[in-house]
Amino acid sequence: MTDARILVIDDNVAVRSTLNLVLKTQFRSVVVVGDPQLIPALVGIGNVDAVLLDMNFARDRLDGQDGLFWLDRIMNRSGLENPPAVLMITAFGDVGLAVQSLKNGAVDFIEKPWNNNDLINKLNEAIRKRNQRINTKNRATEPKPQPTLEEQERQSIRNAIQAAGRNLTDAADILGVSRQTLYNKMKKYGIS
Repeated sequence: MTDARILVIDDNVAVRSTLNLVLKTQFRSVVVVGDPQLIPALVGIGNVDAVLLDMNFARDRLDGQDGLFWLDRIMNRSGLENPPAVLMITAFGDVGLAVQSLKNGAVDFIEKPWNNNDLINKLNEAIRKRNQRINTKNRATEPKPQPTLEEQERQSIRNAIQAAGRNLTDAADILGVSRQTLYNKMKKYGIS
C-alpha cells in the first residue's frame, strides 16, 4: 500500500464506486466526491497527493471545459506551493483535449474504461514525480550553511593581507587592529 492521498472527482456514481474499490487497496487514503464545487475545500488544505479529475460534469456538455476549468483551479488558484498531481479522466477521448490538459498542468490523461493496473501505475508514477519535484525544490531553497565567525575572520585576514600586497602593517591598518593582534590571529589560523 502506497502512503498517498488520492482525491477522485467524478459525477458518475458507478465510476466513483469502482475507483474507490480499486484505489483503496493501493493507497492510504481515497476520497471520492461527485461535486467539483468541493475541490477548493478538499485540495486547499494541501493534504492531497494526486487527483483523478473527470473532464465533464454537465450532462449537456462533453467538450472537457469543466475539467479544464477545475484543473486550472487546482494548479493555479488553489494557493498551494505544491499542488497535487492531476490525472484527467474521461469517456470521450480527444487528442486535442488531452494535449490541452497536459499543457495546463495535468500529468496524464486516462480514458474510460481504464485498465486498473495501468491506472494504479500512472497514479504511482505521478505521485513519485510530484514528490521528486518537491524534494528538488526544497533542496534548492534550503539556505546555504553560513560560515562560522572564525571562518569569516580567517577569510577577512587573508583578504586584507592580499589587498595590502602582503604588507602586514598595511593589512593590520585595513583590519583596524594592531600589528601584534594580526600576528596572533595569523598564528591562530595558520596563515603564513
